[in-house]
Amino acid sequence: MMEESDNGSRRPVAYLNETFLESPDARGLRILSEYLEPLSHFRDEKIQDTIVFFGSARISEDGPLGQYYRECRTLARLVTEWSSKIEHSSHRFVICSGGGPGIMEAANRGAADAGGKTIGLNIGLPFEQHPNPYITPSLVFEFHYFFMRKFWFAYLAKALVIFPGGFGTLDELFEILTLAQTRKLESKIIIVLYGSKYWKEVLNLEALAKHGTIDPNDLTLFQYADDPETALAMLQEKLTKYFLEPDKPLAEPVPETPQIAKSRV
Repeated sequence: MMEESDNGSRRPVAYLNETFLESPDARGLRILSEYLEPLSHFRDEKIQDTIVFFGSARISEDGPLGQYYRECRTLARLVTEWSSKIEHSSHRFVICSGGGPGIMEAANRGAADAGGKTIGLNIGLPFEQHPNPYITPSLVFEFHYFFMRKFWFAYLAKALVIFPGGFGTLDELFEILTLAQTRKLESKIIIVLYGSKYWKEVLNLEALAKHGTIDPNDLTLFQYADDPETALAMLQEKLTKYFLEPDKPLAEPVPETPQIAKSRV
């Protein structure tokens, strides 16, 4: 659609003006788009809530840490098989990852093995992280802003499973731990650190409690697991207790209209 200016020239209306939409002045619109576009798809696909898998993009199925890829794939399959049996009008506890390779691919692949829907929240990076092929096509998202990607990780998550990873995984882990510690999440969130040997070598979280920089009770915000069956049992127990028992209120669905103030974060 074009409008005629005072001098008779034609120019596109603002919402079709790509030069404007890519300008600093339109940054707010771009940010809002990264909220509204996923919201629309989650509503259309009847996604109620998610289980988020974090972990390194550098871990391959046959590499030195390949056991974690294989076990992540197994756990994602087991969770999806279990959640598919839950009677509900929406899809519950859908596997969600960062959409790229490594542990992210393993999580989406495991959910696909079980025939379930699975989400990929990809991020545009200088080294071209491409979405993996196991994500449900209608649930592949590409983000420019890290903070909007993090918002969608937290918004629907009822549990996190954190496999071995690097800076990005640590960033995502501590983001959610901080929100849980400061009670900025509306509901319980289950956090499982998968691979206790790795995580206890990389992170000495007990030292934080020892030195008084966190409360000792903060150490109860997460659990360790070392095999898919144990992790599945942890998830089933807590998800059932907090979100599926008859006396618990139903989880808030994806809103029909944008309600950022009522979001989980």
